[in-house]
Amino acid sequence: MIIFDSSTLILLTRIDVLDLFLSSFEGTVIIPEKVRLEVTRSDKEDAESINRHIEDKKIGVVKVKNVALVKRLMDDFSIDAGEAEALTLAGEKKAGIVATDDRNAIRACKLLKLEFVTAVSFLIRAVEKGVLSKDEGIVKLKKLQSIGRYSKQILDDAARQIQGG
Repeated sequence: MIIFDSSTLILLTRIDVLDLFLSSFEGTVIIPEKVRLEVTRSDKEDAESINRHIEDKKIGVVKVKNVALVKRLMDDFSIDAGEAEALTLAGEKKAGIVATDDRNAIRACKLLKLEFVTAVSFLIRAVEKGVLSKDEGIVKLKKLQSIGRYSKQILDDAARQIQGG
């Protein structure tokens, strides 16, 4: 099970990797209600794409139960409601990986001992599995670089992994 927050969902959509992932992933993909509201409220192309996946039941929407924990996570880690709900769901489901590119949410995952993945790791994995060629991976990494907030070290390391070295 993978629980997405808004940042990673949007980034994967914008680099054209979300469709590839959803078509090949055999597990369950869910988002909390707050993330659904965040990612589908605009009329941008990525919002339409994500909404289509929700309507097609490729992405499930789940309401969190522990609202008090959501608030506490927001306060303790300076994260938005969508990230806090994703972390709360991960705890409530007792299984799963949080897909997040938010620095503070990643820090929270580490402290809470929750597994997490980023858009960069999805991209690297797509190349490793042969879903994308190395050249396609590098092109998408450059696009990710232009729209995401990654350190040079993360991007350089990702490029090395994509190129197989």
